[in-house]
Amino acid sequence: MVRTDTRPLVEANGSAGAARYELRLGGDSGDDQHEETFEVELDGEWRELRSHDYDVIFSHPGLYEQLFHDELDCRSPEAVTRVLRSVFSERPGHAAPRILDVGAGNGMVAEQLATLEPEYIVGLDILPEAAEAAWRDRPGLYSAYHVMDLTDMTDPSWHALEDDHFDCMTTVAALGFADIPPSAFVNAFNLVADGGLIAFNLKDAFLDGEDDTGFARLIRHMFDEGVLVLSGQEHYRHRLSVAGEPLHYVAFVGEKHCPVPPDWDLE
Repeated sequence: MVRTDTRPLVEANGSAGAARYELRLGGDSGDDQHEETFEVELDGEWRELRSHDYDVIFSHPGLYEQLFHDELDCRSPEAVTRVLRSVFSERPGHAAPRILDVGAGNGMVAEQLATLEPEYIVGLDILPEAAEAAWRDRPGLYSAYHVMDLTDMTDPSWHALEDDHFDCMTTVAALGFADIPPSAFVNAFNLVADGGLIAFNLKDAFLDGEDDTGFARLIRHMFDEGVLVLSGQEHYRHRLSVAGEPLHYVAFVGEKHCPVPPDWDLE
């Protein structure tokens, strides 16, 4: 799904005519960030949602920004962009990047990426509601936005993506849960030219020695084998949980040296 749109911009803080919502935060989902819940008043009724119910959240203008930006103080778009900017500044003769924004959502990350003055940004997400929100709230930010499953190599959008010659990929707050599986990340990674930059973040616990999830293994293996070479990183507070506890992440930027080999076990 690739579109252009000229509808009025809704700013990142959810103002400019967007509704403000009554929210109830609190409770404790334990260590499972993916399952934390909140309550929001919609159409006069209180509704419980998970913080990762993005399809519903994106459908209500300004709700994502109010929840994650205003209430939970999400700092990841700025943090990942900050590390990426630092790495770019150290590359001699660096040109304007051609960025693939994976798990793009409603464009909050791309809004920060635009400060890097890229040649263009292409968004990609599996949710049509994300694309609609991006065009609705931030028209003109993306040169194109694809709605597709990155594990489906038969999707016709692959031809357009291959023709875009990306030299940078970003994915923010979408890794290590059920949002983007390792094979999807690898397929997107392999779209980036060798020598290009890969910017992403992970919950700090994913990279400790005790974590044996598929994503933790993949990232460690990519660094160990030299497929991805670390160029910069920053440990920071990602956001607050709905219970008010700090959630810490690490922002990484690495240089892609070669594609992920087809014989790697991504399970």
